[in-house]
Amino acid sequence: MLPIGWLLEAGPGYCPIALKKAGQPASAGSSMAGPWDVVLRDEAALRQAAVVAMDAALLEGVLMRTDAEPNASEVVSCAPFTLLPSAVPRALFEQAYAVQRDFNLLVDAISRDKEFLERTLASTIKVDEFTARLFRIHQQVLEEGLAQSVFLGINRSDYMFDCGAASPPALKQIEINTIAASFGGLASRTAAVHGRVLRVLGKPEEAARLLPNDPAQGLAMGIAKAWELYGSPSAAVMFLVEEAQRNIFDQRCVENKLWDRNIRVIRRRFRDVYEQGSLDDSRRLYVGGQEVAVVYYREGYVPSNYDQQNWEARLLLERSRAVKCPDIATQLAGTKKVQQELSRPGMLEKLLPGHAEAVRRIRATFAGLYSLDVGEEGDRIAATAIANPERFVLKPQREGGGNNLYGEELKQVLERIKDSPERTSYILMDKIEPQPAVNYLLRARSPLKASKCISELGIFGVYVSASPSFVMLLCTWAGALQQFPQASISASAFCWLHRGTSTEG
Repeated sequence: MLPIGWLLEAGPGYCPIALKKAGQPASAGSSMAGPWDVVLRDEAALRQAAVVAMDAALLEGVLMRTDAEPNASEVVSCAPFTLLPSAVPRALFEQAYAVQRDFNLLVDAISRDKEFLERTLASTIKVDEFTARLFRIHQQVLEEGLAQSVFLGINRSDYMFDCGAASPPALKQIEINTIAASFGGLASRTAAVHGRVLRVLGKPEEAARLLPNDPAQGLAMGIAKAWELYGSPSAAVMFLVEEAQRNIFDQRCVENKLWDRNIRVIRRRFRDVYEQGSLDDSRRLYVGGQEVAVVYYREGYVPSNYDQQNWEARLLLERSRAVKCPDIATQLAGTKKVQQELSRPGMLEKLLPGHAEAVRRIRATFAGLYSLDVGEEGDRIAATAIANPERFVLKPQREGGGNNLYGEELKQVLERIKDSPERTSYILMDKIEPQPAVNYLLRARSPLKASKCISELGIFGVYVSASPSFVMLLCTWAGALQQFPQASISASAFCWLHRGTSTEG
């Protein structure tokens, strides 16, 4: 996983992680230290602060299970995180929050547009078996008739701050995750760690300006609303989890919020559903005799999550009346091919008629996205990327991170598949040019050293709608996550946001 952290809100005089004059474009080649340039010169103080930070992370629960014992909590380690919070431009942070409700509406609209999904994914399902199997289940469920009447979406829209042009930094979307969007729980705990670190470093005023953040509360609120609308007080929320559960503490943060509301939570795997799952005559879902109101997926997003039994379990879940988060149509709405299709002129207007301002806000976050479908236009785009690989990112239809291709690797893959239908399983995106920032990434059993990091901001969104009207009964943002890929690698640590002297929306 990428290291995480939290955010320090910067006033308009901050570039992402760097001081600059208001309105002044960031220099493309400069590395940014931002508000911590003085602190970063005191190595002895930083080493002392790192010890405090690791202890604080343990105290606050910023934890993961170990590789050696992924299903036991007797021995745990800190999740990767940054020593210092990151400064971000206040205007871009507010923009990311404001547009999240719009993305909620968009994802919901896509998931209910059978023709759009069928048309958009037609080329992808011919060459990508994973997407094809998801789509076949989607079709089967529609043909049988949806039993589900309440719909819950939990997504995370990820952004970078593009500093490449001769203009102020711009918020550009990397992707939107519509299934198993993680680290909302751990992000809820990280601000306290950074507050401790800043006080140790003699920065109490900065510590007092750390932004409040509790994605776990927001995610639990959405799940609880869906559970309530399902209408069976004895039914449970089921977390559908992986075989190896290293990230259990992130999930427990949300789970505990549900228990606080007196909502029963069970944790099951696909194989438990296959062995113990059943539907009654009204297609209510039972697993081990327990009625399930909400299925909250924390797996099921990559091919390795499935064998034949798991696919059969997924079909059973999708056929049920239970509220799936996400249902399979919403998972398909988060594919990269859909992301690329949304960038076509007029497409947002068709999906969100009567929402001109929402369309404007969404479109402002788009980077350049290009289809590699077979044909003259796809041939031209592929040739351009092969000739200029440094300008693009090649993205497959995969969630989970670490799958994108850059530079020479992008060029080699495109040269191999340029004349093959296989290229339609990818999309091409303009490479965003964020400014690297100096920070310290803290990992268990790793030496303390400064790294140039790239800031990636994720905003969690939650919505609930119900048939037949599909009016939004809940539609909001639920908090934020800051992740930090190192500038030297192509994929993250946690950080948290820090508030400047101006007010935070």
